[in-house]
Amino acid sequence: MRDKENKGRRKVAFFANTDWYLFNFRLGLAKYLRAKGFDVVMMSPPGEYGYRFSEEGFRWIALPMDRRSLQPHRELFLLYRLRKILKAEAVDAIHNFTIKCVVYGSLAAQAAGVPSRINAVTGLGHVFVSDSLRARLLRPVVNRLLRYSLRGEGSRLVVQNPDDERLFLEQQMIDEPRLRLIKGSGVDTERFQSVPARAGERMRILLAARLLWEKGIEEYAEAARMLRHRKDEVEFLLAGDSDPGNPSAVPDEQIRQWREEDLLTILGHVDDMPSLLREVDLAVLPSYREGVPRGLIEAAAAGLPIVTTDASGCREIVEHEVNGFLVPPRDGRALAKAIERLLDDPNRRKAFGEAGREKVLREFDERIVFERTWQVYESLGLGG
Repeated sequence: MRDKENKGRRKVAFFANTDWYLFNFRLGLAKYLRAKGFDVVMMSPPGEYGYRFSEEGFRWIALPMDRRSLQPHRELFLLYRLRKILKAEAVDAIHNFTIKCVVYGSLAAQAAGVPSRINAVTGLGHVFVSDSLRARLLRPVVNRLLRYSLRGEGSRLVVQNPDDERLFLEQQMIDEPRLRLIKGSGVDTERFQSVPARAGERMRILLAARLLWEKGIEEYAEAARMLRHRKDEVEFLLAGDSDPGNPSAVPDEQIRQWREEDLLTILGHVDDMPSLLREVDLAVLPSYREGVPRGLIEAAAAGLPIVTTDASGCREIVEHEVNGFLVPPRDGRALAKAIERLLDDPNRRKAFGEAGREKVLREFDERIVFERTWQVYESLGLGG
């Protein structure tokens, strides 16, 4: 039942596959909706970030969810638990993030009689990006599940880039009036500020991402190896957590090998990204496909030049030779050449950084994203 102090307020459940994602990428949106009169409940598998929601004034419900599980009894139990929670919470809407949560959250919401479903696909994920046999077998099944999950007038789908928008329409998974394009989850441009370029120091390059092969980490290591002859001038940093629940996870043994080779400086998880970005000269993300990568938006907001791939999501942030360089995916040699061009051209680094900051203020400030997301809520009659 609803808490007495929240009686009369609308209620929405946020559902994601990690508490880390909700806390780091969607807490600002939850606060925005709370200011609009919503009670927001967080739902995710157990994790170390869950307890932090209460410090921000939000309830968090831990769910028995395994992202990799294909065991029917476990998946059915998860659907049962979701339906039971949604009915008990009497939510007006569910806001799902990532593909598995879109499918399971929507199915459970339909069974529980939840009238409104907002589904945010933040990237197509391993099933659509990987060429593995498992991914190829799962792809048509996921397509059918998505089509079924997204049905109904009470459903909206939010994608982050035009390529994903086109794919969902071509595959007839949703009709165009219920589809929205909102680029990314937004960043706080007050928190991420442009700072003067470091002078007279070894150039520091940063790849900040989950440690997945699909983020182009192998190509990053390859580029570092190709530029090893300039080791006195450049340092390659790698920041991010391992993700053992993802089939594309880089093994810990490989990370240790790069550290022992002194090829990459391994930072692990970094909580204070604004401080780290102030100590960096260039941001890199050689990803194979993204929604819209938050790490690159943060880097651009901090006034850093960027080298990334000419791939879905990445090219939404970088305009080639305006605020960075675009290189082909899976091409370590092209990545190394682009990095070296910027290593030798501090004036271009400065110009790229300034252009990137302007682009973020114009397109990716979190206030823009929140307002566009609110319009989705209004289209479902949730704005009154």
